[in-house]
Amino acid sequence: MTSACIFWIIAAVVFGVIEGATVALITIWFALGAIAAAVAAQLGASIPTQVGIFVIVAALFLCLTRPALKKIAVKKPQRTNADRFIGEEGIVLEPIDPINASGSVKVGGQIWSAVSSGGGQIEKGERVEVLDISGVKLVVKPIGSD
Repeated sequence: MTSACIFWIIAAVVFGVIEGATVALITIWFALGAIAAAVAAQLGASIPTQVGIFVIVAALFLCLTRPALKKIAVKKPQRTNADRFIGEEGIVLEPIDPINASGSVKVGGQIWSAVSSGGGQIEKGERVEVLDISGVKLVVKPIGSD
């Protein structure tokens, strides 16, 4: 076994250990490139050829597998129980008054404090759509307004 081959094997192990410590799929590509360079070194390739194989193999694996792995690893945000009301319709039980900071709506069988998205007043009995949740209050707009 040549000294260049030993160098590449040590490099592959170091990259593998770093990958194991970070589990971020950052150095695994370099470990694979180092293994390919070690094989090239064992077959008698020159140092520039070994480095070229290392770079090409690492870049190739990175380009081919990283996008697929990112799709798999992307986590969709978990909706909380309250988030399920966003986009739902409700009815105003107590007039929404921005001056007095009062108002409540009933959405999905639950009564919530509410504020108007436009800062205007919304009368009792009006139907509203939930746009967002701000703290413990629903942000609503009257149905039919933009």
